[in-house]
Amino acid sequence: MTIDDNPRRNGLLAGLPEAEWLRLRPHLEPVEMPLGKVLYEPDCALSHVYFPTTAIVSLLYVMEDGASAEIAVVGWEGIVGIALFMGGETTPSRAVVQSAGYGYRLKAQALKDEFNRAGPMMHLLLRYTQALITQMGQTAVCNRHHSLDQQLCRWLLLSLDRLAGDELVMTQELIANMLGVRREGVTEAALKLQKAGLIRYVRGHITILDRFGLEQRTCECYEVVKKEYQRLSGPLP
Repeated sequence: MTIDDNPRRNGLLAGLPEAEWLRLRPHLEPVEMPLGKVLYEPDCALSHVYFPTTAIVSLLYVMEDGASAEIAVVGWEGIVGIALFMGGETTPSRAVVQSAGYGYRLKAQALKDEFNRAGPMMHLLLRYTQALITQMGQTAVCNRHHSLDQQLCRWLLLSLDRLAGDELVMTQELIANMLGVRREGVTEAALKLQKAGLIRYVRGHITILDRFGLEQRTCECYEVVKKEYQRLSGPLP
């Protein structure tokens, strides 16, 4: 498969010094990441990590009855599969492509070898992990204390930060699964945002019309997460 893409569109790979980048580059494999593709399931051994470049991946916690809720989102700023270098071979979450695009994958052992050098790659990954943990914690707080339309604004802004354009292809059913709410609730919240002139939603396509308006309407959780990423990793690409 040929992908017209650059691995260093991923923020972590872009942050590597030249020596580390040249050592890692031959091991990176380009991958297409279509909407809905499952990168890993709960409790399954991780064979690879993924560095998205244009795709967005949702990390979901799945309950025994099949219900799910998003705990974090990963785009071109990060890596999918932190369990591999945090001391575990599996994770209780599921990773699903939320917005189609491309990325690169790296075999588990290659990542471990680079991490165990205790050099720049290790420090980049640990800082990113701290930012990701902040996002997970803030998501839990947001889901407990803020209204559904505030949660939807936060989710849209986090996704928009990881897109090259201003449009998401996403059904209301998928959004409901991400937020862990009923589809009817998403419909109501989306209609509120559309009536306010902030978004346009047509047949699974969400277009952001007024980003500033979304930022004014969302809760503080979005800004907390954004500032932590910028503090630890620099601005999103």
